[in-house]
Amino acid sequence: MQIQLKDLLPADFGDNAKVWIYQSSRAFIDKEEKEINEQLYQFSSQWLSHGDVVKGWAKLLFKQFIVVMADETDTMVSGCSTDSSVRIVKSIERQYSVNFFDRMMITFLVKNEAEMLPFNQVQYAIDKGYIDKDTLVFNNIATTRKELEETWLVPLGESWLGDRVNFTMANAG
Repeated sequence: MQIQLKDLLPADFGDNAKVWIYQSSRAFIDKEEKEINEQLYQFSSQWLSHGDVVKGWAKLLFKQFIVVMADETDTMVSGCSTDSSVRIVKSIERQYSVNFFDRMMITFLVKNEAEMLPFNQVQYAIDKGYIDKDTLVFNNIATTRKELEETWLVPLGESWLGDRVNFTMANAG
């Protein structure tokens, strides 16, 4: 999966490019995805920091995640320019009646589709065999391109969540 993920990201951004990940409360349909990607392209192609152009990129991935990236090789991203990226996300949030800031929802990659579960239902999903230690989970705390490539999608058992669930119950049945 890491090779496929790398193919979704811009090739000309360094490993240390800053990354922000926003998870939607629902997947978007194709029409919405196209509209959102157009808005994100318009934003990132005109992104400024104190009047200087930011080498930016933003895209909706897996129909559910807005990923914003800034390569600070030439222009550092200021607090104001970071705020402008949050404003576009908030605008999309209002436009499509979704929530990009609910940190209690966990998203897994199941049959190549992003599937969300409330944090408090993860153990139940394991116990019922819906997910297991090898199911890929989205780690939305990646802050650089390198982290995004290497740790955004990781097996549940190796993720931050792996120590908070019990995998033995699912096998005891």
